[in-house]
Amino acid sequence: MNILYTSVVVLYVLAMLAVGYWCIERTKSVGDFFLGGRTLGPWMSAFAYGTTYFSAVLFIGYAGRLGWGFGIQTLWIALGNTLIGTLFAWQLLARRTRDMTARLNVMTMPEFLCARYGSKPLQVIAALVVFLFLVPYSGSVYMGLSYLFQKALGLEYNTALIFLAALTGVYLVMGGYFAVAVSDFIRGILEFAAVAIMVLLLANMKGGFYETFTRLLDPKHMPALHPPPLPPGAPLPAGMQFPGWLTLASLVLITSFGPWALPQMVQKFYSIRSKADVNRAMIIATIFALFMSFGAYYSGALTHLFFTNPKIDLAPILNPITRKPDLDLLMPHFLLTYVPHWLVLIILLLVFSASMSSLSSLVLVSSSAIVIDIYGAFGRRESHPKQTVLLMRVVCGIFVLLSLLIALSKVDVIVNLMVIAWGALSGAFLAPYLYGLFWKRTTRAGAYAGMLAGLVTAVGLFLYWGKPGIPVAGALAMVLPLVVVPAVSLLTAPPPASLVDRAFGEQPH
Repeated sequence: MNILYTSVVVLYVLAMLAVGYWCIERTKSVGDFFLGGRTLGPWMSAFAYGTTYFSAVLFIGYAGRLGWGFGIQTLWIALGNTLIGTLFAWQLLARRTRDMTARLNVMTMPEFLCARYGSKPLQVIAALVVFLFLVPYSGSVYMGLSYLFQKALGLEYNTALIFLAALTGVYLVMGGYFAVAVSDFIRGILEFAAVAIMVLLLANMKGGFYETFTRLLDPKHMPALHPPPLPPGAPLPAGMQFPGWLTLASLVLITSFGPWALPQMVQKFYSIRSKADVNRAMIIATIFALFMSFGAYYSGALTHLFFTNPKIDLAPILNPITRKPDLDLLMPHFLLTYVPHWLVLIILLLVFSASMSSLSSLVLVSSSAIVIDIYGAFGRRESHPKQTVLLMRVVCGIFVLLSLLIALSKVDVIVNLMVIAWGALSGAFLAPYLYGLFWKRTTRAGAYAGMLAGLVTAVGLFLYWGKPGIPVAGALAMVLPLVVVPAVSLLTAPPPASLVDRAFGEQPH
């Protein structure tokens, strides 16, 4: 079976590399490399958004760790991802973002903040934030994929990592964002079909959807979100403690509102072909998100019905040092134990597809932070277009290497790496981006204050609370700047009328 799995993966990789090679001729400028020349239709845009949203972090880290920790209650996250993270995001942000970035002639989140608020230093600071926090996020995706390859193909963890990193670098350097979008469309069809098959088969193994939901709603399969009361005289537990409902609510907030300001997600709004395509892309992306998020979290919750004796069933994934189950390995162990071999192959390609899309977008956005937003901030991008595209390709390779080093070091569990990155990036950009799109009175000082408040809150609380408080810290880092930005803007002088008129497409006064 390992030979079969490996053969199919190799064929799939060759097909994706062929797409990248075909797209080389269409990638002449920085705009082509980063945004596909703003020519993507609704299907490509929607699938690019969805496959970037749902990667190995969802299927391996989130589905396993959170499905085991919260049971069927993780479907609240799926609901938030579908309605808030996808439907409302496209409805409220896509058309306006596409219009304003085209008027301002910008391609990245830092460039948008610079043009909207008239501040080159803001662009450079934002670019450094993007690069700093997308590296661990990319590392978490590599870790999730490597755990799956390690279990399914029998590869060593480090071998799997190096293979995946090399593939990402070669594939992306060849074709840029257009290659990513074309292959995302192919991947999206595969993923949609694979999730439907996986969910139906797993549900039928335990009596169907009605039976599984009935059993998962039983208290013994649904972990309590409130900690049990301590007996009289018992010592307080060590470390920071958070009730389960607060952690779950924070995860819903981070994974649903967070994508509104993540540079690799917002990029999909920049590149769509026209305003007329937005509504169609919104419907396609929402249906895709519903299937992907429900399939992942429902499958994770089903582990409670299969692993009924954790001491025995989870023994193969015990950490030899802590003697506790390594929940990042739970889903690979679950799938390889209970799922037919042919379906494991489909799921392997499913997770591989989603993760390659996420990695490609992360690498593109991070390299743009250095090349477009720092190198380009000093006017070199327009005067040396060929050198800029070459530099983008070089920096893509450097970013892949840095992400690889983080994943090789196994610095933290997958979920924590992702939530830290999402919390910090969303805390820094959500408020300046939203208010910049919709409120003309937003000032440069307000944007600086909001970004600072988000970063300080995220990093400070991450360090103070440690692992148990990471989701709560990320949620607070997103909410606080939404208050800080308007407060500081109202206390400072209004922005220049010319700046506002250019951003909102109005005639100069």
